[in-house]
Amino acid sequence: MDVLDFFLDPLRSGIDRRALAEVALLGVICGGLSFWVVGYRLAYPAESLAHGLLPGLVLASLGGAPLVLGALGGVAVAAALVAIAARNERIEADTATAVVVTGMFGLGALLALAPETPARLGELLFGDPLGVTDGDLAAAAILVVLGGLALAALHRPLAATAFDPVGARSLGIAPARVQLALLLLLSVSLAVAVTGLGSLLVLAVLVAPAVAVRRHASSPPAAMAAGAGLAVIAGAIGIYASHHVGSAAGASVALALVLAAATGALRAPKPAAAARRSPAGG
Repeated sequence: MDVLDFFLDPLRSGIDRRALAEVALLGVICGGLSFWVVGYRLAYPAESLAHGLLPGLVLASLGGAPLVLGALGGVAVAAALVAIAARNERIEADTATAVVVTGMFGLGALLALAPETPARLGELLFGDPLGVTDGDLAAAAILVVLGGLALAALHRPLAATAFDPVGARSLGIAPARVQLALLLLLSVSLAVAVTGLGSLLVLAVLVAPAVAVRRHASSPPAAMAAGAGLAVIAGAIGIYASHHVGSAAGASVALALVLAAATGALRAPKPAAAARRSPAGG
């Protein structure tokens, strides 16, 4: 196989073209969002919600409903249960989150073992970009537009709160509301991205891009743009690896993102970028 065929073969396949479109759309929004997820230390809540939404995915699959709706419902229920459990002063927030998420994930596993469970439900755990539907692509495209607008609108309060929470209050910015808005955007992004990457692997696209670029970018906008670009490239590498090597598409995308994160984290930052790096970027 020559070089040209290597790059063109996946594009000749409708399945691979759709997968490339899906990971590109998710990479654009989630790669940019990852800067704030890492900066606000929301990686653990993101992982918790990703695992906790499994029952919603399973129920949607069993009922023949769109997986995005099941994921949104699962996220909402998991977040509500975590909030309720955390109100008990005798239980630490992390402990409450761990208990709720473990219970939700166990419930999802039990539902998945039911005799009437559709075949290939394991893809809900590990993802299958090769199996995305028109609805999945439409949801990802809507997320890019609305999520991008939300990030643009939230940029000033997010940056102000990250740099100086006390000073942000003097500007009329409520840090608690800003973080809540970020959590809502994170939850919706998880619900959309999980249909392609699975509940166990979706965290990679929401954390790895920021880990890879945050030490090398000179400003939050630069870090967000670099994270989005890296996520798109890593997603494409994963799909190409799946096509040519025969590996699982979702796992290949996640592995490419993790390798990018490791490379970026181990590489020494440029002095100028290190000097200008924002507190939110780590």
